[in-house]
Amino acid sequence: MTTAAAPTDLLYSEAEEELRSAVRALLTDRCDAKSVLDRAETGSPHDPALWHTLAAGIGAAGLLVPEKLGGQGASHREAAVVLEELGRAVAPVPYLTSAVLATEILLGCDTAEAASLLRELASGSTVCVPAVPLTLAPGVPLPAPVRDLGDGILTGTVTSVADAVAADVLLVLADTGLHAVPASAARLTPRVPLDLTRPLATVTLEAAAGTRLADLGTARAAVAGALLSGAGLLASEQLGLAEWCLTETVGHVRSRHQFNRPVGSFQALKHRLARLWLDVASARAAARAAADALATSAPDAPLTVAVAQAYCSGVAVRAAEECVQLHGGIGMTWEHPAHLYLKRAKADSLALGSAGHHRGLVADFAELPAP
Repeated sequence: MTTAAAPTDLLYSEAEEELRSAVRALLTDRCDAKSVLDRAETGSPHDPALWHTLAAGIGAAGLLVPEKLGGQGASHREAAVVLEELGRAVAPVPYLTSAVLATEILLGCDTAEAASLLRELASGSTVCVPAVPLTLAPGVPLPAPVRDLGDGILTGTVTSVADAVAADVLLVLADTGLHAVPASAARLTPRVPLDLTRPLATVTLEAAAGTRLADLGTARAAVAGALLSGAGLLASEQLGLAEWCLTETVGHVRSRHQFNRPVGSFQALKHRLARLWLDVASARAAARAAADALATSAPDAPLTVAVAQAYCSGVAVRAAEECVQLHGGIGMTWEHPAHLYLKRAKADSLALGSAGHHRGLVADFAELPAP
C-alpha cells in the first residue's frame, strides 16, 4: 500500500512568527534604509555588529545546524522566515551564503572537520562562504576550476563569489574534494556588483593550504544539495523584497495627491496594484511550499523549488519596478531606497539560476516537452 504524502503546510507557526518579530525588530532598529545606503556608498556594506547580533544574539546562524553541534535544530521553514525579513530590509549580511549555502554543504560532508566548522558557524563566531559563482544553479554540472597540487595545496580562480570579502573561511571545491581555506590565504579582488548590498569578488588561490573536508563524490553531492536549498530559500528573500515594495508603494499612492485627490484613487493605478498584490500572494504560496518541501525532505522538493524560483524571481523584479515607477520622481533618486530593492531583485533573478533555467527544470521534472 502506498503511503499518502503529508499535506503541504503554508501557514506560519507561532514559533516562526516570534522569530519574525525578533528579526524585524532588530532590522528596524539597526538596518534602516539610510544606514544601508550609507554603508553601501563606502564600498563596505557588511555590518559586523548587525551580523553578530543576528547570528549569535538571535541564533539565526545556527537554525539549520543540529542541536548536538551547537545549533538550533530548526528547519528550512524558520530559515525562510529570516530570509523574508532580510529581503524586506535588503540587509547587507552574509546569511544566504554562510547560514544557508555553507551550512548545507558542511552538513552534507559528515566529517569531524566539517562538524567542527559547523559549531563555529552556529555560534556566529565564523563566517563561512562557498567559493562558487553566485550564478551557479541547481541541476548544472559543477565546475572545478581549483586544482589540488598535493597535500591540500590549492591553486585556481573562482569568479563572482558572493560575500567573500566578509568571510573568515572559504569552502573550495577542488578536483580532489572539498577544502576549507582561510580567507586570509586567498587573494580577493572585489568586483563592482549591481547589488551594492551583496558584494562580489574574484577568489584567487596561489598554493593556498586547505583542510580537506570530504572526497570529491561527497563534496559534489553536498554542493548540489546546498544549491537546491539555497535556490528554494532565495524565493523567501524575493518574497520579502516584493512585500516591502508593495507596502511602500500603496502607502505612497495613498498619501500623494494630484488633482486634489490621492493618486491611488485613479483606476489605472488600482488595477496595477491589485495585480501586484495577487502576484505577491501567489509568490508567498510558492516560497512557503518550497521551504516546507525542503524542511520535510519531500520527494518533489526539486520540482517545488524550481517552481518557486521560476515564479518568485519575476515577481520581485516586477514589484521593484512598480515601486520605482509609482513613486514618481522621488523613486528615481539615489536617496530613496527603491533603487536598492530594484538592484537586489535584479541580482537575485540571476543568483542560483535564472527564471528561465528553473522553468527548464520544471519542464524536465514534469516531463513536459520542450518548445
